[in-house]
Amino acid sequence: MKIKFESIKPDVNSSFRIFSPRLNDFFYWHFHPEYEIVYLEGANGTRHVGDHLDTFEGSDLVFIGPNIPHLNFDYGIKTPYEKIVVQMKEDFLHHAFLNIPELIDIHTLFEKARHGICFHGTTKKNIGEKLKVISTLPHFQQLIEVLSIFHEMANSTEITLLNAQPVDRNYNLKEQQRIRTVKQFIEENYMRKIEIKEVAKLSNLAPSAFCRHFKKMTKLTFIEFLNQYRINQSKKLLMLDKTITETCFESGFESLSYFNRTFKKITGGNPLQFKKRILENRIPT
Repeated sequence: MKIKFESIKPDVNSSFRIFSPRLNDFFYWHFHPEYEIVYLEGANGTRHVGDHLDTFEGSDLVFIGPNIPHLNFDYGIKTPYEKIVVQMKEDFLHHAFLNIPELIDIHTLFEKARHGICFHGTTKKNIGEKLKVISTLPHFQQLIEVLSIFHEMANSTEITLLNAQPVDRNYNLKEQQRIRTVKQFIEENYMRKIEIKEVAKLSNLAPSAFCRHFKKMTKLTFIEFLNQYRINQSKKLLMLDKTITETCFESGFESLSYFNRTFKKITGGNPLQFKKRILENRIPT
C-alpha cells in the first residue's frame, strides 16, 4: 500500500486550517506532520489510523498526532454525510504549553494524540456540534473555540487510544532507514514464512542484535510486529468478504488455530465476529 505525503497550509490569517473535504471513493492512505481533528456525521464508515482498523456507526470523532498514516474517513461512503477537519502545525501552542499552567491538560492530550484518539458519547456529540459551525466564526473566535474543544477533549473519559505505541521520531536517520527497510520487506513478503535471519541480514546485524535493536525501536518483538501487520491485512481481507480460511493463509499464517489465537489476542475478538460486524454495518450499494 503506497502512502502519500500531504502538504498542508494554514488558512489565511490563521494558525490552523478548517475545511470540509469530499474524497468518498478515493482511497487516500496518507500522513502529514500536522495534528488533525476529524469529525464525520451521517454515515457508517471505516476508521484506519496507523495499525488500528475498525468501523464506526453514525458518526466519528478522532484526534490524530503528527505523521500517523491514516485513510480518509469517508472512503467508500455512498450516502450523504457531513465532514469537518481541523489541522494545525506540530508546534501549535508549543511555547504556551511550556509557560501556561492552565494548558497542561491540553499538552497531555497532544501527547496522547501521537497514538491517535477516538472520542465517544457526549464528548463526541458536543464537540461535533461545535465543529459544524466553527468555519462560520471570525478567526479569533475560531481560536477560542478550538481551545474550548481541546479543553473538553483533555478532560473527557470517553476516549480510546487507537495505537498501543505513539509514533516516535526521535531516532537518527540510519536507524529510521533500517526500520523503513524492514517494514517494506514485511509489506512485500508477509504472505510467506519470514525468517528472522532474513530481515537481520537487511539491517547488516546478527539475528540476536537485530532482535534487540528492533525491540528498542518499535517496543515490540519482530514476531509481535509481524503478527500485528498480518492481522491488519487479515481485517482488510475480511472486509472484502473473504472466508476465514482464505484470510488466514492469504495474510501469512500457517494454521487456522494460530491465526484465531493471534487475532483474538490483538483485537479482543475472533475473525468471524469481526467479519459479521463489518458485513452487518455495510451499506448496500
